[in-house]
Amino acid sequence: MPITAFDLATVEIITIFAAYLFAATAKGITGLGFSTTCLPILVFAIGLKDALSLVLIPSICSNLVVMRQVGQFKSTILRFWPMLLATIPSLLLGLWVLSGTDGATAKIILGLVLLMWCSFSFLKPDLRLPSGLEDRLAPISGICTGFLNGLTGSQVMPVVPFLMSLHLGRNAFIQAANCSFTISSLIMMVGLGYLGLFTGSDVVISTLGVLCVFIGVKVGAAIRERLSEKTFQKMILSILTAISIGLLMS
Repeated sequence: MPITAFDLATVEIITIFAAYLFAATAKGITGLGFSTTCLPILVFAIGLKDALSLVLIPSICSNLVVMRQVGQFKSTILRFWPMLLATIPSLLLGLWVLSGTDGATAKIILGLVLLMWCSFSFLKPDLRLPSGLEDRLAPISGICTGFLNGLTGSQVMPVVPFLMSLHLGRNAFIQAANCSFTISSLIMMVGLGYLGLFTGSDVVISTLGVLCVFIGVKVGAAIRERLSEKTFQKMILSILTAISIGLLMS
C-alpha cells in the first residue's frame, strides 16, 4: 500500500525535504547525481518502494537543467541510442522483480550497489575500453543499468563506469550520463504508476521538492567557491558509504 501525504509523520516530511536540499547542494558542489545521494537517505525514512517515486520529479528537473547547459544533445542521442533504448525493457523487468521482492531484500541490494559505486568513485580506476568494443558493450551497459535501476532506484552502475571508459569530453560525458538518468526516471515514473506506487500525493510532494533542488544547487554553487570540491566530494562519498553499510546491516 503506497504512502499518502496524510500518512507521513511531520518528521518524515521534514526528512524528505531535508534530503532534497542536501542532495541538491551536493550536486551543486560536486556534480554527484541527485537521486544517488537523495534515495538512500529517503530509504531510511520511508522505505525503498515509497522513496523511489519521491526522487523522480526533482531528479528529472535537475537533469534537464544540466542537459540544456552542456549541449551536444543530438550527437549524444545519435551515438548512444542503442544503450539508451536497451535501458527501457530491462528497467521494466527490474521493476517487475521489485514488485515481488520484499523491502528488506531490495534495501540490501541497493546497499550493495551503492557500496560498489562509492568504492569505484574512491578508487577512480583509469578505465580504457579497447577500440571496437563500444558498439557491443553499449546495449549490455543499458540492460544492466536499467535492471539495477528498476530493482533499486540507483541509476549510476554500470553506465557511469562505461561512459568513463570511453574518455569522452566533459560535456559529452555529462550529457550522455544525464540522458541515461532522465530516460530511466521517465520510464520509472510510468512503471511505478502502473504498479500503483506513484500517486497524486507523490506528485505534490516531489513537485514541491523541485524548489529545494533549485535552492540547493545555487547554495552548492556558492559553497563551491569557498570549499575544495574534492574534499566535499570525499565527504559525501564517505557519508554514502556509511549509509550503504547501514542499509546492509539494518
